[in-house]
Amino acid sequence: MSLVRDTAAWLGDSAHWSGVDGVPHRLAEHLAVSGAAVGMACVLALPVAFLLGHTGRGGAVAVNLSNASRALPTFALLVLLAATPVGFGNRATVVALTVFAIPPLLTNAYIGVRDVHKEVREAARGMGMTGLQVLRRVELPLALPLVAAGLRTAAVQVVATATLAAYVGGGGLGRLIADGFGRADPAMTAAGGLLVAALALTVEVLLALLQRRVTPAAVATPRAVVAPPA
Repeated sequence: MSLVRDTAAWLGDSAHWSGVDGVPHRLAEHLAVSGAAVGMACVLALPVAFLLGHTGRGGAVAVNLSNASRALPTFALLVLLAATPVGFGNRATVVALTVFAIPPLLTNAYIGVRDVHKEVREAARGMGMTGLQVLRRVELPLALPLVAAGLRTAAVQVVATATLAAYVGGGGLGRLIADGFGRADPAMTAAGGLLVAALALTVEVLLALLQRRVTPAAVATPRAVVAPPA
C-alpha cells in the first residue's frame, strides 16, 4: 500500500507537472512520436493495401511479408537504428514504430477492399464507373470499418511501445519509467507506467468509438433471431 500512496503523492506533486521533465511535456513528446509513426505507417501501408485489394494480385505475398516483420523485436530494431546514421533519439523510435505499425494497417485494409462482394463491383462497373471510381466510391467506403480496426490496433500498440524511446535517448512518458529505475524511485516508475496505461486505454476508447461510427448499422448490429412459432 505504501507504493500506492507514494505513487499518488508523486502524481499529486505540482513540481512533476511543469518544465521539460514534467508530465505534460513528456505526454506531448509521447503523442508526437506515436502520431508520427502511425501517420508514416498509414502513408506507406494504406495505398499499397488499397491497390492490392482492388487488383487482387500480390496481396497474399505483401501481407505475409508484412506479418513476418512482426517477428522483429522492436527494441532490437531500435538499438540497430541508433547505431546507424539515423542516430539516437526520437528519429530511431519513429522509424522502428513505423515498421511495427505497418502490419495491422496493411492486412486490415487489404482484406477490407479484397472482400467487397463481386456483385457490388460488377454493379458499379455496370453503372459506367471506372476502376478508380469503383475503388474510391464503392470499395473504400465498404472497407472503412476494417481499416479503422487496423488503425485502432496499430495506434494502441504504438502508444504502448513508444515507452522504449527512453532507452535510446528519446523522450515521451517512457522517460518517467527509465528515470524512475535510474533513481531507484519506485513511485516515479509506477506513475510512468500508470500514465502510459491510461493513455493507451484512452486511445483505445476513442478509436473504438471512431470504428463504431464508420461501421454501418447493418454490420454493427446483428440481426434479431426470431424463434419459430410453437
